Amino acid sequence: MHLLGGIGHSDAIDGLGDRPKPVASVPNRRCGSFVNIVQLFGVSPGSRCEGLVGVIYNASSNRQRYRRRDDRGRSRATTMESDYGVPRDLSGLQKQRALYQPELPPCLQGTTVRAEFGDTTIAADPADDHAIRQAFPHTSGQPLAHFLRATANVPDAQMIEENPAIRVGIVFCGRQSPGGHNVIWGLYNAIKSHNPKSTLFGFVGGTEGIFARRTLEITDDILSTYKNQGQIHFAVCCVACVTTCGYDLLGRTKDQIRTSEQVNAAMSACQELNLTGLVIVGGVTSHTDAAQLAETFVESKCQTKVVGVPVTLNGDLKNQFVEQDVGFDTICKVNSQLISNVCTDALSAEKYYYFIRLMGRKASHVALECTLQSHPNMVILGEEVAVSKRTIFDITKQICDAVQARAEKDKYHGVVLIPEGLVESIPELYALLQEIHGLHRHGVSVENIPLQLSPWASALFEFLPLFMRKQLLLHPESDDSAQLSQIETERLLAHLVETEMNRRLKEGTYTGKKFNAICHFFGYQARGSLPSKFDCDYAHVCSALGHVCYHILAAGLNGYMASITNLKNPVNKWRCGAAPMTAMMTVKRLYGPGATAIGKPAIHPATVDLDGKAYELVRLRASSFLMDDIYRNPGPMQFEGPGADAKSISLCVEDQDYMGRIKLLQGYLDKVKSMVKPGCSQDVLKAALSAMASVTDVLALMSSSSMNGQTPL
Repeated sequence: MHLLGGIGHSDAIDGLGDRPKPVASVPNRRCGSFVNIVQLFGVSPGSRCEGLVGVIYNASSNRQRYRRRDDRGRSRATTMESDYGVPRDLSGLQKQRALYQPELPPCLQGTTVRAEFGDTTIAADPADDHAIRQAFPHTSGQPLAHFLRATANVPDAQMIEENPAIRVGIVFCGRQSPGGHNVIWGLYNAIKSHNPKSTLFGFVGGTEGIFARRTLEITDDILSTYKNQGQIHFAVCCVACVTTCGYDLLGRTKDQIRTSEQVNAAMSACQELNLTGLVIVGGVTSHTDAAQLAETFVESKCQTKVVGVPVTLNGDLKNQFVEQDVGFDTICKVNSQLISNVCTDALSAEKYYYFIRLMGRKASHVALECTLQSHPNMVILGEEVAVSKRTIFDITKQICDAVQARAEKDKYHGVVLIPEGLVESIPELYALLQEIHGLHRHGVSVENIPLQLSPWASALFEFLPLFMRKQLLLHPESDDSAQLSQIETERLLAHLVETEMNRRLKEGTYTGKKFNAICHFFGYQARGSLPSKFDCDYAHVCSALGHVCYHILAAGLNGYMASITNLKNPVNKWRCGAAPMTAMMTVKRLYGPGATAIGKPAIHPATVDLDGKAYELVRLRASSFLMDDIYRNPGPMQFEGPGADAKSISLCVEDQDYMGRIKLLQGYLDKVKSMVKPGCSQDVLKAALSAMASVTDVLALMSSSSMNGQTPL
């Protein structure tokens, strides 16, 4: 409340009449005026500020004008002096990046697009299909959509030529991720180029902004200094985080539209604003909520269509329809440069081991990609630990043995990468966290939790250093996961390794120099970066995902996610389309064949594939990484020149383009139909029957294996 200069929340609200009561002047736009505004108006539905309807930026007066209702329901305008929304002071590089015009795939160029609808979709795991159809009867089983250039010779494709004026709202959820501004830019360009009378609204404060009807109409003036710029979310979700978290245009709060009250509030807002479409930008959890919102809108006959855009720095919204998320490329490039700089420092000083923790909650995609780009000595992936069920003592021994092996070659330095989610992959630490979180849910105070732990949990808890005990006692997130960014797993490992190496030194089993560790957490340094050229193009094409969103809405589709595949190739080879969010869902099961499903269908985080090509590259070179110091420095982010078009290694080595292969298969099936018709020869018919019987037998066997081989939790 210090930003209000001592004015209490309710006092400040009561003081706002037709002429607003002045509030404390704060020079910094992000830390001052916007937070004042949010603290004055930004509360959940049902509060005294529920009447906030909109935010309109008046460029000529440099003011924000808020429309709210008084106690008698009368509408009145409230204005507040602010430079919020005024173009920013940009550096020379930022100005140059603002001029960059992302390339669009051929199918999105011009104002006329063909939409081809494929077969109806099914769940990736046939065992989940029934549960998904029961939970989403209106939006499951919808067909894939492919967007083609107007001149494409596809007989069944529908030409989208009518472009009525539409009203679209966009909301950002989840963690910040570079490139998000370009989604807004691309969507804005698309709707305006097809009909200048169309309107795009950003929801101020994310999902809370939807519930409270806080909107900002997007204009060219507002976008002018946010094109190709860092910080993701134009309109996202934690007022409390707005001064620090980098959602530097409208702020963020909890990314959640889950309860009946929240869903109904969102639907009411969309109906009041007469929105044609609601675009939800975010990660795994946000799109599960978006799918439920789309289903509820259909049931309630709400005309607003819900569309999703995959933007998350963790890279875990990944499936056959989503090859990579917006922001992942930038995050990995920035972190890889930082890691490489540390590697060079380690090689120069020759006396420190660096333990670096990277972003990545349920999945270790960032750590894997950064390993491929920078070649550190070791990486501990959460997926490896979970599969092998390695304990914290196993991991400590693994690192200590590596330190000792390097010491025998007179090497007393090294770099170790770990994902922030590693703590939840270590069996005993995860079990301890679950027990602590259970006590939190039962209202046990932090001071009393250690006293109520089970004997084994208490023993483990007491074994851990004091800083780790304090961090494990933190209240869990809204999804019951630990506050991973606050848990210094890298510091714990460094502490345990140092303790063990000192023990070995004392016992004489290790005769090298004293072990010294330095710890880093690269959690926030990269997510506010200027987005890479790839993320600018992808987001604008994601702005093509922004452009794709427009075409999804123009085609009248609901419950779809914008999809672009064949990303490892040049932009002019990208394939644009849309896939139902329900086709990306799975159902968690306890364990074993035929195990009982638990929970509702959801889009779950995609973990690192330990049978995939990217992981295989790391595994094959693990020994040389460990012992030979073959550090690689990709250098700073490149926007022009030989490194500008570089893409993530994990994207390039995987065999993807699912949407393209679906179309290729459809082409083959069409050829078979055209060649095998009544009147064809007996030989042609026999050959077709034999081939098709073999194919169906193989597919049936693969389907059966999938249904009987459920992956346990």
